[in-house]
This record gives sequence, C-alpha cells and structure tokens, in this order.
Amino acid sequence: MKKQWWHGKVAYQIYPKSFNDTNGDGVGDLRGIIEKLDYLKDLGIDIVWISPMFTSPFVDQGYDISDYQGIAPIFGTMEDMDELIAEAKKRDMHILLDLVLNHCSDEHEWFQKALADLEGEYADYFHIVDEKEDGSMPSNWRSTFGGPTWTKIPGTNKYYLHIFAKEQPDVNWENPKLRQEMYDMINWWQDKGISGFRLDAIANIKKDMEYKSFPADREDGLVSKFRMVESVSGIEVFLKELKEKTFSQIDALTVAELSSFDRAKLEEYVGDDGYFSTIFDLSTDSMEVSGNGWYDRNPITANNYRQVIYDSIREIEGIGMKANIIENHDEPRGVSHYIPEEDCNDYSKKMLAAILFMRPGLPFLFQGQEIGMENTPFETIDEFDDLFTHNEYQVALDAGIEPEQALKLVNKYSRDNGRTPMQWNNQANGGFTTGTPWLKVNPNYATINVEDQLTDENSVWAFYQKLIALRKDETYGEAFVYGGFDPIFEDQDNIVAFYRRGEDKTILLLANFQNSVAELPFTEKIDDILINNYEELAATATGVTLQPHQAVIVSVD
Repeated sequence: MKKQWWHGKVAYQIYPKSFNDTNGDGVGDLRGIIEKLDYLKDLGIDIVWISPMFTSPFVDQGYDISDYQGIAPIFGTMEDMDELIAEAKKRDMHILLDLVLNHCSDEHEWFQKALADLEGEYADYFHIVDEKEDGSMPSNWRSTFGGPTWTKIPGTNKYYLHIFAKEQPDVNWENPKLRQEMYDMINWWQDKGISGFRLDAIANIKKDMEYKSFPADREDGLVSKFRMVESVSGIEVFLKELKEKTFSQIDALTVAELSSFDRAKLEEYVGDDGYFSTIFDLSTDSMEVSGNGWYDRNPITANNYRQVIYDSIREIEGIGMKANIIENHDEPRGVSHYIPEEDCNDYSKKMLAAILFMRPGLPFLFQGQEIGMENTPFETIDEFDDLFTHNEYQVALDAGIEPEQALKLVNKYSRDNGRTPMQWNNQANGGFTTGTPWLKVNPNYATINVEDQLTDENSVWAFYQKLIALRKDETYGEAFVYGGFDPIFEDQDNIVAFYRRGEDKTILLLANFQNSVAELPFTEKIDDILINNYEELAATATGVTLQPHQAVIVSVD
C-alpha cells in the first residue's frame, strides 16, 4: 500500500444545518463552521467533511441539489465558503464536500429544461422512459424512501426515474454531455481549494437501461432498487473516467459511500490505483438489516459487532484503507445504537471510541460524537423531519405494528437522531442558536455539552482528544496507521482485543464489551498503558481483569 497524504490524519463530519447558527435563524451556517475551526483544531481534526450546503429546496436535507455551484442562502454566501476554505488552509486543515452525482433536484435547471422539451437534449440528461404498452410504469423497482422509483410526467405517456424521492430525478450517466457537466463542476470546486469529496450513493449511477423488473420482495409488488444495482455491470468505466478527469488532477481524497458493489473488485475501487481513495465501512450499520424494514431488525450483540468489524478489516488487508465510523448523518447516535440503553455511560462511550481508533483505517468522527451525544426522545411522529423515518413508520404500521411501538422503533433508528443540533453549552437550545432550532434539541444538553467537557480531564471529549494525539504520536503513530492487524481472545464472548504490529512498536487493544467484569489470561509484558478509560488496569503476570466496558490500549514488548 502506497503511503498517502491523508493516511495519518483524523476526519470530522459536519452536518451544517445543525452545527452552529450565528445569525439566530435556527439553522447552522458556514460562518458557524468558521467560528468553530479552532475548536476542531484543538480536538486534533485535520479533515472536515461538510454535508451538502449547495442550493436546494431541502426535500432530502440538501441531497436534492438545484445548483451544484451555488450556496444555499440559509448557509450563507459563496464568499463565506471561500473564507472557510482559506481559514482551514491557515490551520493546515482540509475541506471535503459532499458530492451527489446520482441525482439532482427536480428544481435543477437541467430537469426543468427536460420537462419543457421531452425530445430535447436535456431530456437525455435523465431517465425519461415511455410507459409500458398496458400503461404501467417501466419497472417495479422500489425507491429508498418507499413507493415506486417512477413518477409519471403529467399529460404524457412518460415516466422519470428517481432512486430516492420523486423530487430527486436520477441523472443519466450514459450521456457523455451529462458526465462532462459533472466533471466541469468538480474541477471548478477543486480549483477553489477543496481537498476532496465524499461521494454520495455513487454505486447507483450505473443503471439497467432495459429497466427490467424483478420478482417482488414485499407485498407492495415492488423490489428493492438494490436488486437492479447489483444486477448491472460496467460502472467501472464511469468511475475510471471520473477519476482521470477530476480527482487525479489534485490528488484529491475521495471517500465513497458504496453500499452495493462487487467485493471481488475491492482493489480496483480502493487499491493503490483505485477509483477512490477509500470507502466508508458501513458494515456495522447493515448487520441488523432484514429487508423488511426497521420493525424487523436483527438484534446487535457484542460478538456480532466484533465479527463484522474483523471481517471488514480482513477484507481490505493488503489492499488499502477504509474510512471507519461509529455514526454519521444517516445513522442514529452510535452510543445509543450499539450499547444497551441501561449500559450507556461514559465508560461504554469511551470503549467504542477506543475500538474505532485502534482499527486500521481513517477514523471519521461525526459532530457531537466527541462529547457522546445520544439519541433524542421524539414524542410524536410529527416531530421527525426525515423522509426515511416517516416511510419506515408507515411500513411498521402496515405490518401490523401498533402506533406506540412503531414510534418507539423509529425513535431508535431514525436518522434525525444524528441530525439534532450540536450541544455547545447548557444554555437555551444547547447554545446552538438564539432562535428557534429547525429540529428538536436533545433535552440532555444540560448535562452533555462541549463547554462542560472542555474543562473536565475525564470527559468523553478529553478521551477523544487523547486518542487523536496518540494516533499522531511520533513513537506510536506508525503502529496506529500502518500496523498489522492481529486479533486475540476471539473465543471469549464480548471481548474486542487485537494487536496493531508496527515496524518498531506493537500496541494492543483490550476492550470489555459488556456490563460485567472479564478475566483474561495474559502473560505478555506490558511496557506502557497508553489509553485507559478507567484509572487503573488490574494486571498480574498471568492475567488481566477488565472492568465493565473497560478499554485499554497498551504497548507490549
């Protein structure tokens, strides 16, 4: 694996709508990010990924883009964006943008021109298809947010394709003019000083142009759009051209959201000469999915969490690095997702953090993760903003789940849990805004907030800061970033333990993923305790005793 400029760094995702509001309108803004750059620098962050702040009607929170080269007024101006890029560079920090290439907004100029002339050149920028002879839609694919992927154009016999919401028409990557428009836009941002991109839903850009149906997988007669995505080949042609005409020009850091692709081609995707720098490891999120909906998710255990992580690490050994997460804007809060509610405390939060930073790969934090933000109690379905959540609530009701239980389910899994405003202090609205926040603030901001944790040397924030510093340490950093992965105690329930063997140093993680004491046989000499979420480690010449959710990183001889 060739060493890259981003390998030893730490990244942080900002959801701009919920990060920091400086003008009191209840919505975060670019000036709010600028204001907090020193905060991120003090934490140890090098790379900042900003979720979409482009011009948008916000049907899907900015992932429906109406102008790729415009800033949504609620976030500020292009001058603010230029200042953010410049201020980040002053601090030796890098900005990544969220790149949505599969679809745009139905308010985008391209789509409006397509609707105005269904035989014109812009109609071929999209998948606009005649209805079948019997008047039905072209195929039975189900969209991500529920219902068909096809919407009929009024007054015509034609449908347009949308893998996501009907306000998000998919663009046609088979069209070279469309592709060149995208490349020009990407290069325009790179010329502004952007260091790279997170690529949203990139696996979806290749379509089955025959629009074939598949056997239904639910009673609605539809089939998951993933069935189509997995059935087509040839996306590599697009990805190779995309890299050659854009990202390779500046050695950009590109992080792909790839939920469905041929794993046998992993080296083509993220090897030394891959289409992308890295891909997000979303394996822990998908390990619960049954295919029926949130109401039918499989339970998480410490053992299957461990197994999924280990399998993911082994999959990419010798090929490249993955981008590792606990949570993001598409997930509930990780500490509420992977830890039982009764066990969610500072010890278990720090344990998850230690596992994240010891794993091979590039660690990504999501805003608020560094203070251990938790799921928010939403009291009614109307308090949720997220399209996906409303759809899954209805799916649960249709499956016969009682409304009270359906609400409890979406509370647990909703993406809005990760989108609630950042908790800066214990003042009104957690210090996020002086106005009315666009989404409910978690009431626990009184006890979980940045201001309190910055002055507490034992806080979750301080623990993350120590982990980040250790990853960059002159003595141990090489083992963290490039060290080999060697697990132990795989036969022990609820124990996550593995070595990272570097050229000069070997470090070891011992994490007790349970709310009870664990006794482990261990005879190696511990040179130094580098990280510990407890004050002490009970170790003898023959064994180690770990307290509930204790996590230690040690240097061994």
